[in-house]
Amino acid sequence: MAALISENFKFVSLFFKSKDVMIFNGLIGLGTVASQTAYNVFAFNCPCAPKKNYMYGLAAIGVPALAFFVIGLMLNRNTWDVVSECRTRKCRKLSLSAAFALLGSIMGRAIVAPITWSVISLLRGEAYVCALSEFVDPSSLDNFPPTPNIPEIMARFPCLDVPAPFVNYSKVIERQLKYESQLLGWLVVGIISLAVFLLLCMKHCCSTLGYQQEAYWSQYRSNEQALFQRTAELHAKYHAAECVKNFFGFVALENQEKQDLEDCKDIKSVIPRLEWNRITGVYMYREIDDTPVYSRLNKWDMYSKENNC
Repeated sequence: MAALISENFKFVSLFFKSKDVMIFNGLIGLGTVASQTAYNVFAFNCPCAPKKNYMYGLAAIGVPALAFFVIGLMLNRNTWDVVSECRTRKCRKLSLSAAFALLGSIMGRAIVAPITWSVISLLRGEAYVCALSEFVDPSSLDNFPPTPNIPEIMARFPCLDVPAPFVNYSKVIERQLKYESQLLGWLVVGIISLAVFLLLCMKHCCSTLGYQQEAYWSQYRSNEQALFQRTAELHAKYHAAECVKNFFGFVALENQEKQDLEDCKDIKSVIPRLEWNRITGVYMYREIDDTPVYSRLNKWDMYSKENNC
């Protein structure tokens, strides 16, 4: 029974590991939905004034989406790989196909939250109703009472703060604007879904690798990144311990840390900047479209042997 549970747990772990990008994007989407819902419940407050409604409604939809987009770019390590590539090699060695793939990866992660925010805002409709209520044509409403202050009256409908003769039109205007908002939201969903499908088709059609090779490369890249991070952490800890020991004469380490550091006998004391630049993420990512996976691995292995990595 224990063996069966262990095997099932390994299977589930492997499944989630292989779908880490989808799960990460899903978590971003759920977090954005929760944030948008909380904002509408606790913070959204339409000013119900001419000209102010439009700016407030657009800001409620666009400004958080823009903020999420910028944060997504900042948190994506590939963004800084591109910056490092442009700084060290002026992007001379970055091919067009690699640039497209890399920018696609960056943008794909960064736009998940903004699109989710915008779509949920449109499907809920509050911000759209606030923004466009003052632009509703009174002639489209049956038996709408004549009034000289039409923009001011129409702008007050989202707050239900209108004179008694206009109260009965509140639901009609809200239904009309929410219909437009939700229709626009579903159109955005459809267009984005179609665009993602076409981009994936283009990616697989233009790639020189087969589907299985791409799957293998994805696993290799994930494992290499995990090993690199763990090794870099241990390397930094080793040198930090040496510096602290030189200053105090001793260093307080846990038993496991002592065992780990004892295994670092052949550690490189200093890694030159040139070597760091040669293994930037952009450089490694670029070669996948130029050579098969096994050739890339041999190149990386040859580099490692030459530099005693």
